[in-house]
Amino acid sequence: MDVILNLLFASPIGLLSLFTILFMIGMGIYLVSLYRRKMNDPKE
Repeated sequence: MDVILNLLFASPIGLLSLFTILFMIGMGIYLVSLYRRKMNDPKE
């Protein structure tokens, strides 16, 4: 487990992978909240 975390946080490709994972999770949360607001909007 220590080798995996070291590879994830120490190497450039690991940091890029970590950024990509966090970006996709953040984008998913944003899109879910956006769609919920659009579905509950009585104007449309």
